[in-house]
Amino acid sequence: MDPAAVDPAFAFPAERIADWSTAVDIARVIHGPGPRIVGPERDALREELAVLTAEAEGAVAAYTRLAVTGPPARAWVMGRGDWVRRNTIGLQRLMEPLAARLLEAKPDRSAFSRKALGAQIGTILGYVARRVLGQYDVFLPPDDDGLIYFVGPNLVDFERRFALRPRDFRLWVAIHEVTHRVQFGVAPWLRGYLGGLVDEYLASISLENGALMGQLKDAAEELQHGRGAVEGLGGVLLLLTPPQREIFAKTQAMMSLLEGHASYVMNEVAKDLVTDLPRLRRALAERRSTKGVEKAFQRAIAFDQKVAQYDAGERFVRLVVERGGQDALNQVWSNAGNLPTREEVADPGLWVSRVGG
Repeated sequence: MDPAAVDPAFAFPAERIADWSTAVDIARVIHGPGPRIVGPERDALREELAVLTAEAEGAVAAYTRLAVTGPPARAWVMGRGDWVRRNTIGLQRLMEPLAARLLEAKPDRSAFSRKALGAQIGTILGYVARRVLGQYDVFLPPDDDGLIYFVGPNLVDFERRFALRPRDFRLWVAIHEVTHRVQFGVAPWLRGYLGGLVDEYLASISLENGALMGQLKDAAEELQHGRGAVEGLGGVLLLLTPPQREIFAKTQAMMSLLEGHASYVMNEVAKDLVTDLPRLRRALAERRSTKGVEKAFQRAIAFDQKVAQYDAGERFVRLVVERGGQDALNQVWSNAGNLPTREEVADPGLWVSRVGG
């Protein structure tokens, strides 16, 4: 059966499994408007980020010795709601293969189930929209290559909260996001590799209740025999099949590299461009430190894993550069075989021996 023929009111499978307007509405309630930025202040923010993004691009290229062809990086300053809408579009694209499979198995999706899934998505997007400062959107169409998102209210809120010098802080964030653009610019294969991991994981999800119950039974048995703390990730890996664990490990290693490299470059480049880097780093560390309900929520949505990726990846990059310099590290962008494994991220010497020696 062609899922698209079931309900012509919706053009794509992902639109039929989740109510995306509900997702946006829920996200709006959760993220709130943030500090109000109007008139000259808003215009000045846009103009400054446009200049700083260009400055960051030149500085990152000079430091990393990585040159990107194509249009220059350019800033898009947006509100929290704009960020949610842009990422909702991207999430819909990623979910299309899984949505098609779900509809083949069960074409009739109730309005309640669609709204429930939309509410869950909106809750996550709304929370992240309050915290994200900048973003390089990996899956933008080619015509938008080079766009860097900056969430204006969050930048201003952070600057005011920690009494930071706006130009320094904005340049620091721009360096981080431009580094992501450079990574995908010098390694065109990387976008397809990441998309392939996402597609592979979605394709591996079983839609059969019996298969899912079998996974839960296996997980319970592993816990019973004291094998619950699998590689420090506890129940997360227990609920994955062996092939899914391999995908998860590859994804974690790649994201650690990408985030760690961006953090390393951000901090190294900023040493010569900002006036008080230690103050910026202390402020960011304090912002990442959460307690109570918020910390529990971060764990529930795996948001805390992103912080761990920054730390592990930055350590990997720093040690590789110390041993072999930028040229040794830059071999990582040559092909997928040069990406570090999760074990190599934890022990950079293994990667240096295999690739960068």
